[in-house]
Amino acid sequence: MRVDIKEEWNGKRVAVVGLGISNLALIRFLTVAGAQISGRDQKTEEQLEREIKELRSLGVELILGQDYLRDLNKYDVVMVSPGVPKSLPQIKEVKRLGKLNSEIGLVFAHSQAPIYGITGSSGKTTTTTLVGEMLKLSHVPVYVGGNIGKPLITQLNNFIPQDRIVLELSSFQLEDLSKSPHGALVTNIAENHLDIHGTMENYVESKKNIYLHQKAHDFLVLNNDDPLTRSMGEEVRGKVFYFSLEGKVQNGAYLSGDDLIYVDDFGETIFGNGSKLALPGRHNIANFLAAAIFSRQAGATWDAIKEVGENFGGVAHRLEFVAELDGVKYYNDSIATTPDRTLAALNSFNEPIILIAGGSDKDLSYGVLAEGIHKCVKHLILLGATASKIKSEVLNMGDFPLEQVNDLQEAVILANQLANPGEIVLLSPASASYDQYKNFMQRGEHFRGLVQGL
Repeated sequence: MRVDIKEEWNGKRVAVVGLGISNLALIRFLTVAGAQISGRDQKTEEQLEREIKELRSLGVELILGQDYLRDLNKYDVVMVSPGVPKSLPQIKEVKRLGKLNSEIGLVFAHSQAPIYGITGSSGKTTTTTLVGEMLKLSHVPVYVGGNIGKPLITQLNNFIPQDRIVLELSSFQLEDLSKSPHGALVTNIAENHLDIHGTMENYVESKKNIYLHQKAHDFLVLNNDDPLTRSMGEEVRGKVFYFSLEGKVQNGAYLSGDDLIYVDDFGETIFGNGSKLALPGRHNIANFLAAAIFSRQAGATWDAIKEVGENFGGVAHRLEFVAELDGVKYYNDSIATTPDRTLAALNSFNEPIILIAGGSDKDLSYGVLAEGIHKCVKHLILLGATASKIKSEVLNMGDFPLEQVNDLQEAVILANQLANPGEIVLLSPASASYDQYKNFMQRGEHFRGLVQGL
């Protein structure tokens, strides 16, 4: 481990709140650096049985269950998992004392390589992955992580100035950051995580941390078609690039007919064809435009950008093609945990759609999605905690063919019975997964298995 990291952390008393995957990696890192660790989680020892053995072997003090937040103010630093609400009184107190930090905060503090960060309400995983592939194909050494993949804290010691660090950053990871990446990108902003952030204003403010601490030599890429993200350009110190599906931009990239055009002070470059992109859906053309600008600023070549666009087929659980059975195509879009994402999925197909939707509630409204369902969906199958909420919005607009079922297995069986050759069965829940699943990946894997079982 680097000497400077050991010098900073050796002997420090650190409370780590939330014992998920990223914080387990963080604990290993801090233990090697010489810190004294107290592991905190509201889960019980029985619920954390797999993690407990390793933590005890590392000499970690464990405080679990209802009192997991006690005495936090006695520690030098408190590291918080992204999923822990920052509104909890004990967390607010350590923040007031200047002791709050996170795994991503350490990456920003200790990385010797420039960091490039991507956020947004939808499209950030696909865009981040595209950027990583474009840089790899351009032979630029790149590490991709943040809200996806393995925690980069495990590789922090290996970063050198010639590398590029590309991070997908959620609102939870951004909300308490005191640094912004050298390059930042905001794909779009729509209602999300209001159950945690409380208000749309709080949610937007957390997203803004991706650029608010930038310097004059940094850059930001924004969605010109989204009024909220477009207005963010007025707050930026560095250079701003825009991407658009709806019209020409002065600095950035846009769609004209099928041409994908990059424009800057030196003129225009046609770098691809929208109809030849491997990713389905108009929203993915926007993701590709954003990734092209971003990766180009980070060192990607136009040849690599074009090749990735024509060959990259997508990320698991994001409009993922699962199978074609008796002429019916099945798609897994389990990542769609908001109405906005499901609406984008519906607009990606011209064929009749049997939509499977519903899950746990994030306090979002479904009115606009209901309009999209009436326009694009042949039959709606609902499940989970939000089923009644979605049903009410859809029926408020008029009669519609729909069914409410108990679980995903029932939904897939019913969809298989309803679908005719040439139609689409789409899992795009417009809701989180936590009422029935550990996360959206587990939900998507269950759907994939059920379809393959047909």
